[in-house]
Formats: sequence, structure tokens, C-alpha cells
Amino acid sequence: MNPIFQVYNTPYGAYPFELIKEEHYRDAFREAIAEKRAEIKSIIENEEEPSFENTILALERAGAKMELVSGIFYNLLHAHSNDELMTISEELVPELSQLSTDILFSEPLFKRIKVVYDKREDLGLDEEELRLLVNCYEGFAENGANLDAEHKARLEALSMELSQATLLYGQNNLKDQKRYKLYVSCSDDVEGLPNSLLHLSSERAKQEGYSEGWLFDLTAPSYFPFMQHCRNRELRRQMYVAKMSVGAAGDEFDNRALIRQIVNGRLEEAQILGYPTFAHYALHKRMAKTPDAVYKLLDQLQDAYRPKADEELKEITAFAKQEGFNDEMMPWDWAFWSEQYKQKFYNLEDELFRPYFALDNVISAVFNLATTLYGLKFVERKDIPVYHSDVKAFEVKDEDGSYLGLLYTDFFPRDGKRSGAWMSNFQEQYHDANGVDHRPHIVLVMNFTPPTGDKPALLTAGEVHTFLHEFGHAMHGMLSKVRFGSLSGTGVARDFVELPSQIMENWLAQREWLMSFAKHYETGEAIPEELLERSKKARHFLVGYSCLRQLSFGYLDMAWHSIEAPLDESLDVKRYEDNAWRKAMVLPDAPDNCIMSTSFGHIFSGGYSAGYYGYKWAEVLDADAFALFKERGIFDRATAQSFRDNILSQGDKREPMELYVAFRGGEPTIEALLRRDGIIQD
Repeated sequence: MNPIFQVYNTPYGAYPFELIKEEHYRDAFREAIAEKRAEIKSIIENEEEPSFENTILALERAGAKMELVSGIFYNLLHAHSNDELMTISEELVPELSQLSTDILFSEPLFKRIKVVYDKREDLGLDEEELRLLVNCYEGFAENGANLDAEHKARLEALSMELSQATLLYGQNNLKDQKRYKLYVSCSDDVEGLPNSLLHLSSERAKQEGYSEGWLFDLTAPSYFPFMQHCRNRELRRQMYVAKMSVGAAGDEFDNRALIRQIVNGRLEEAQILGYPTFAHYALHKRMAKTPDAVYKLLDQLQDAYRPKADEELKEITAFAKQEGFNDEMMPWDWAFWSEQYKQKFYNLEDELFRPYFALDNVISAVFNLATTLYGLKFVERKDIPVYHSDVKAFEVKDEDGSYLGLLYTDFFPRDGKRSGAWMSNFQEQYHDANGVDHRPHIVLVMNFTPPTGDKPALLTAGEVHTFLHEFGHAMHGMLSKVRFGSLSGTGVARDFVELPSQIMENWLAQREWLMSFAKHYETGEAIPEELLERSKKARHFLVGYSCLRQLSFGYLDMAWHSIEAPLDESLDVKRYEDNAWRKAMVLPDAPDNCIMSTSFGHIFSGGYSAGYYGYKWAEVLDADAFALFKERGIFDRATAQSFRDNILSQGDKREPMELYVAFRGGEPTIEALLRRDGIIQD
């Protein structure tokens, strides 16, 4: 009686986390695999003429048990992992990959799908049904269903090899980052560090058995403020090198060989399927369509922002020299001197905002923003089980009081939790065979500055920005209103999925929203107008550098996935990387053991391969879209309702550009982004 598959006696069928143990996963996955194989076999052996219902819809609904066990396992693998979960994931990769390839390369199954596809115009399908059918057919065809037996066999082997390689790459990152600690005992070396960081690092030192001193690591709440405020250049260098050599230490966690294996495997996959490069293969179903379109965008933005970035480098370097810094400005110097510049000329630093961004207030403000825009209500439910004491669960209701879904929030770093921030779901939105609308169970995972001593969790503006971003993804999943799970929520083109998240970031720069909640956590006083004014004056600070940094990641991603011939073992990953992103580089090159690619999880293990440009692509979309809010009012319900109806609720029911044009009335240009960033000034 595996608890994963029992009827959950919990509100809205939430996972009973306390009942599910590590030993349940192996059997659950194998039972789910067997069930899905039986369901596929039933579709294939159906003697009736292939139809939308008995083939396409049956395939869409197959694998209910797989959805259950995957929903909990893979979320915990990233957010609350341990050695046993990692071992299980490694063991399961061959079996899950085999299941996937057996389905994708099943000739009798594809034959039935093709029969339905060929008569699609005569079936009287509605728009969503037709989208599901076309996606289903193309998903099989583009994964080799039309290939001969030899090429199918090779694709099958490649799929399994790549699944194993990407999993190992991600686990290497997690393990390598986790083992680095920087212990500091001299008080002079921590002079200038924020009190919040000192409290956090002091507590960590005590947890590790030190009687005094401070312990820093590579998690975001530790690493980034350390690099901004640490006056000891040598310690900054050590931290930077540690961060940038994750996965490149030349030991059992080194990812360089895996990078070659992954990009070569992806290239071979693409070429077997008839594409010259993996980028061509990956992009043909996205908004960009071609590598040329991606490079056109990257180059346009590089040309527009390069003069500003060069100007910023000169300004920061000159300022540092005036302050007595006579060395070359290196990557481990940039965050520190930029922060010093901002403090002096704008009288701003991240720590000034922390007292006004208590996490509980920020949570309420973000939820209230969703209430203002979309009429949503968030009710904490302490009777819903959670997987860690840091996690909270909320019931989300629509304006009319109807149930929309569950939202779990998980804000603080801990062992077994990978770095970064993300939105995922335990359950997608979909309609079952009886027409019942199953609402989503969504999880927001962050690595924010935790509470320290007698202080609550106090966020930087950057952390509030991250919260808004991931909450936008949550709204995309929560407000989904489709029939089929594969078209649900965030299951859209990679270069469209960031629009709902990035548009939310815009409200952070809006005074009216900030004044509604930014109050001192001790006194209750509103955030000073003077501080907001200073922030407004600095809104374009380092906009050129920030843009080129993002572009450099896009160029690097495209370079790895635009190769036309396999890379051999003699490849120098560091040199290849340097050549790939050189045109967008602002600062001098880092030492040889500093390699971004070995920890670039987005593109090697996180689904953004040949897709990292999507952040800038979506930034063009979100600037253009938010311009409509600025024109009509940042809290305008009609505009928000249009965004909900035409984008947030639609999932992948239609082509992304069609959805965007339905909301905005036309296709986007980069002009709104250039104006927002001050590159074009009125």
C-alpha cells in the first residue's frame, strides 16, 4: 500500500508529505512505469479505427500515476534533496528514458497518431483539440518517428545517454557548491559587511563547530552581499574563483567532459532529425524560429547597450582610482566598487532597503497586487501538509470565491536545496475524463536571506525583484484555463514563458505600489520619499553592464548549441567560452579555472539549451506590454483582465505571437525596452 498512490485525506488532495518516505519512490516509479506501458499497449491494440478520443486523448491522459510520483519526487530532488534521493534519481534515469523512447519510437502507436493527423481537417475539432493533435504528431515526428530503424535506435541510445549526463551535471553542481566554505576569524576582514550577513555567517560558523568568527558560502544570501561589501580584495578573489570554478575543479565533480558529451549528443540528435545544429532544432518551435533571429536580437541589443556599458566601466574605474585602487578592475572587484560608487553618488546601498522589505510584508504586498490586478485571494492553510518547516501553503481563490489552486512558498536556503529561484508545480491544471477541472498545486522556491537573531527575514530590492519574477510564473500556472495538461500553464514556448514573470518585475519601480507596503519592520514608518527619489535617480545605474552580462550568457548558450561538427576531447572549454562571449564582455578575463559553463545549469541541465536568449526576448515583450499598463494605469483592471484572458489563462492553446497580439494589438519592438532603460531618452 504505497502512500503515494493512496487517496489523500488532505485538503484538495495535497501530498501527505509526512507519510511519504524515500523507500516508497522506487516501487512507486516502477508501478507507474508498468501502468503507463499497459495504457500505451491498450491504445496500440485497440481494434477500433484510430480517432481523436481513442488515440490522441487516450495518450494525453495516460500516466496518471507517473504524474503523481514525479510531481513530488522531482520537486523534492531540487528543493529538499539528500543522498538517497540523488541515488534513486540516478537509478531511475535508464528506466524512465527507456519508457520515453519506447513510446516515442513505437511504430504502431505513431501509425495510429498519423491516421488521426492526416484527417484532422475533417474531424470537427475545436482549436484546443486541434492544437493537441498537431503537437502530439509533431512531437513524435520531430523525435524521429519517421526515421528508419537504425536511426531510431541511435536516437534511443542518445536520449538515455543525455538524460544521465544532464542529471549528473546538475548533481555535480549541487555537491561541488555545497562543499565550499570560507571561514574568516579576523574582524578587520569583515569590516563593512552588512549586519544581516554578519549575523547569518556567525550563526553558520557556530553550526559548523567554530566558537567564533564567520562562515561564508556560495549560496545567494551569502555570496552576493559578500562580493558587494567585503573590503578585503584577496577574500573577494577567493570567493569569486570558488563560485566560478564550480564544476571545474578537476576532480569527481568536474563537468567539462559532460559538457562535451551533452553538446555533441544534442548535435547528433539534431542532425539525425535533419537539422544542421541543435539550435536550429530547438528554435523552430519557438517564437524566434531560427538562430539568425536570435543573433539578430542579441546583436541589436549589444550595439545599443555597448556604449553605455563602456561608459559605466570608465566611470567605476575612475572612481576606484580616486579612492586609492590602482590595480586593474577584475571581475571580483566590480560588485564592490560599483556598490561603493552607488553609495557615494546616489547615497544608495541594498542594505538601506532591507528594513522596509520584511518578508511577511512583501508576501502580503505581492499577494495584494494579484488581488488588485486579478481579484485573487490568498488564504494560508496550516492544515495542508508541507515538506519542510520553512514551507507555507496557501489556498488561492478567484474573485467570486471559487477555488483556483494551492500555492506553496519555500524561501530560505538549506542543505539539499539547489541555488537560485524557481517556480514548479506538484500538479498541473487540466480537465479529467469527466470534465472535472483539476486545479494546480504550485510551489515557489527561493534562496532569500533568512531571519537572523531577533530580526525577521529582511529582503534586498533584488530579492523582492526575484519574488515578483517567480510569482509571475506562478500566476501563469495558477490562472491556466485549458482542458489538456500538456497545454497547461507554463508549458509554452521557452522564449514566451518569461513574459508573465518579467512583466511582474515592473511594479517594483512603481512608487504607488511600494508606498502601499514598504514600512520599517520596527517602527512601522513608511519608506522615506527621499530614499525612493534617490532610487529613481539610480534606476539606470549599470543598465549597460547588466544588459551585456545577460547577452554574454545568450551568446555562450548559442555557441555551445550552434556547433556543426562534434567537439573532440582536446577542446579547451575555457578558451571556447572566452571566444563565444567575447563581444559582450566588459571586464577583463578571469583565471583559467574560472569557467561559467561548468555551472551553467540553465542550459546544460535546466531546459534552457539554445534558449537563454529568451530572457532578453521576453524583456522586449514585457517592456512593450507594460507600456500599455503605464498608458492606462498600472493597476488598471481592464488591462490586467485582458492580460489574464489573452495570455495567463491560455497556456499553449495558440501560437505565442497570436496571444501577444491579441493582448497588445500588434507585435513588439525593442523601442519600449530602450526607453525604459534610458538608452533612448525623450
